[in-house]
Amino acid sequence: MKKRAADIIQRLRENGYEAYFAGGCVRDHLRGVEPKDFDIATSARPDDILRLYPDSNTIGAHFGVILVRHHKWDFEIATFRADSDSSDGRRPDHVVFTDAKEDAKRRDFTINGMFFDPGDKKIIDYVGGQDDLKKGIIRAIGNPEQRFSEDYLRLMRAIRFSTVLDFKIETNTWQALQQHASQITQISPERIRDELDRIWLSPRRVKGFDLLVESGLMQAIFPEIMELQGCEQPPQFHPEGDVFTHTRLMLSLLPDEVDSLPLVLSVLFHDIGKPATGTFDEENDRIRFNGHDRIGAEMTVEILRRLRYKNEIIDDTTIAVKNHMAFINVQVMRTAKLKRMMARPTFDDELELHRVDCLGSNGMLDNYQFMQDKGLEFAAAPLIPPPLINGKDLMALGWKPSPSMGKVLLQIQDLQLESSLITRDEAIEWVKGNLTPPD
Repeated sequence: MKKRAADIIQRLRENGYEAYFAGGCVRDHLRGVEPKDFDIATSARPDDILRLYPDSNTIGAHFGVILVRHHKWDFEIATFRADSDSSDGRRPDHVVFTDAKEDAKRRDFTINGMFFDPGDKKIIDYVGGQDDLKKGIIRAIGNPEQRFSEDYLRLMRAIRFSTVLDFKIETNTWQALQQHASQITQISPERIRDELDRIWLSPRRVKGFDLLVESGLMQAIFPEIMELQGCEQPPQFHPEGDVFTHTRLMLSLLPDEVDSLPLVLSVLFHDIGKPATGTFDEENDRIRFNGHDRIGAEMTVEILRRLRYKNEIIDDTTIAVKNHMAFINVQVMRTAKLKRMMARPTFDDELELHRVDCLGSNGMLDNYQFMQDKGLEFAAAPLIPPPLINGKDLMALGWKPSPSMGKVLLQIQDLQLESSLITRDEAIEWVKGNLTPPD
């Protein structure tokens, strides 16, 4: 991919234009990390680029950006530009084409404002990005308040870069970020969500969580999480403190590498219903949160829809939130119910949620270990094997199509899952001996 991007730069230069690698790919190159994509900045105007690559995508041409496909790779080629003021905090009102130095000045952070000349293998740095990269600093280019007001998504990007790179946000940049945090709601939910996802899947997600809280962005995006502060829990079960402390602690107990976004989201929201359900049981002298799993699941759906998550992410997260209290009873569950629970596609996430829930509170992992043992015990055969009989078999025994047939088939499957019925003939004989078709 890098070679193809360099080909484009070479062609632009052969036609008399200045052209460099720009932005994140330069930052990653200096960090010794293979860039995921290569953006190109050039003195060529959009019409000039289109003359060289006539089949390109022009959707960003108004802002000087052309998307060029070269050898099955897509590359953003942006004309050097200076942005005007932004009246909506999302995009410049108009752009003025300029030179490389002015283009660098309109970018967000110094570590993203450098260029790289692949021909001379030379870094071109007008903004002090190399020094900040060495020191591990996120610093807005120029006036931080102006940089943020040009595009409020930069508020989230500052947190994300600080989290993923483990860099410190420079003081003036941090103060401007806090000042403008409430404006993040002017940005589309989808753009906010994408930045959040990269924070949650980072090994340093707890740092990201703290920065979101301290900056004021958490209050603007997830006020429900901030309501967890001061929501006290029964100390005999939660010596760690309030629900907010418990949730943060659970985040810290997840493995560094997590590839399941619903798992992290279920940690964040598993107790989101507690403030709304908290009561004090005077008879037993303890705090209770009856139904917080059900209410929390409803709130989770609302929150994730607000951020325009795909249905599969919403469904998987909500299932984990809704069922996280079920682990209390696993050691007394019928085998059939236990197997159905373990057969859910979300079960691995549910079990991991239970593990960190226990470690973040009472520390008791007996139910977790019980489920681990059951996993080994049940590993030799499918958790849910093909059913022994079906509706046609019941009809052959004199049953008429009705809702009661489904209940009978479920009852027979329970016996099958518990090894009380092994064969089809046994299932049919059991029906004959124990049930009578309804009139």
